[in-house]
Amino acid sequence: MKTPEELVRPEILALSAYAVADSEGMVKLDAMELPYALPEALRARLAERLSRCELHRYPDPTGRRLRAQLAQRMRVPPGMSVMLGNGSDDLIQIVTFTLARPGAVMLVPEPTFVIYRTNATLAGMRYAGVPLRADFSFDREAFLAALRELRPALVFLAYPNNPTGTLYPAADVEAVIRAAEGLVVLDEAYHAYAGASFMARLAEFPNLAVMRTVSKLGLAGIRLGYLAAHPRWIEQFDKVRQVYNVNVLTQTAAEFALEHLSVFEAQAAQVLAEREPLAQALAALAGVTVFPSAANFLLVRVPDAARVHAELRRRGVLVRSFHGAHPLLENCLRITVGTPQENRILLDALRACL
Repeated sequence: MKTPEELVRPEILALSAYAVADSEGMVKLDAMELPYALPEALRARLAERLSRCELHRYPDPTGRRLRAQLAQRMRVPPGMSVMLGNGSDDLIQIVTFTLARPGAVMLVPEPTFVIYRTNATLAGMRYAGVPLRADFSFDREAFLAALRELRPALVFLAYPNNPTGTLYPAADVEAVIRAAEGLVVLDEAYHAYAGASFMARLAEFPNLAVMRTVSKLGLAGIRLGYLAAHPRWIEQFDKVRQVYNVNVLTQTAAEFALEHLSVFEAQAAQVLAEREPLAQALAALAGVTVFPSAANFLLVRVPDAARVHAELRRRGVLVRSFHGAHPLLENCLRITVGTPQENRILLDALRACL
């Protein structure tokens, strides 16, 4: 009998599974989640709504009602289509698998969200990264040169970028879209914090798709992403999408959330109000460099990130270390903006570590 090592594709053997740290009992600032729970006043109403779900039936395979609500509340331009996913990860996989013809290239700026590379590997797509500048700004000329040379079928631009928090200039993004022969997916996972979006311009560009998630808006637990694009793209992606990829509880919870969107937007605004004071407090610490962020997290460089990360964890504070993930991320930690109390705990722990 052959072993898994003999049967599994070599490129998958070379991968590492996406690591999620045990967060029980920790101040959890590692995953860019909204730190505020659903208000008590809405919990009972949501529970009552969920209790009426027909769990013995399959969900609506395309989530027609939810898609219509998303299109309206998120101002998707008329004539564009929306597809739902089991989180953004599901959508990234669908798009990648759809476009992974033999020899096809995926092009991204680096460092960026690691799941792009993972899905390129799984789909057998050639992956190419163009380094950001040392300050994590977008190197427009280098990226356009790579577009001309590699002629990628697929470009992912995280807008703003994860893990750097960088919001690329809109003019640079537009230049990429216009120069690309293939599909450009703008990953707007942090749109609630960025104050910038290409959603309203979707109809201008036939090769543009805008992808979002509700995870960063306080609904990480329900796993819902959505992709807006020209109907010709959605028609093809639907052939790859698993038929019942978004369950009935998720669809119902998301519909409820959209009816109370102002509550979630107000909570996001609280996080946004904490971002700059936290950045200033971190920058005041000896040896700490804070990079500008348009998201709900901050990328910081510290002396000896491995030691600081371990010490913070020992003190009950969980952040994400990116040291070793990419040469530009040497000694970098990514810190989610938390509640005022969580941010104080983080700062006290970090001072002690340093």
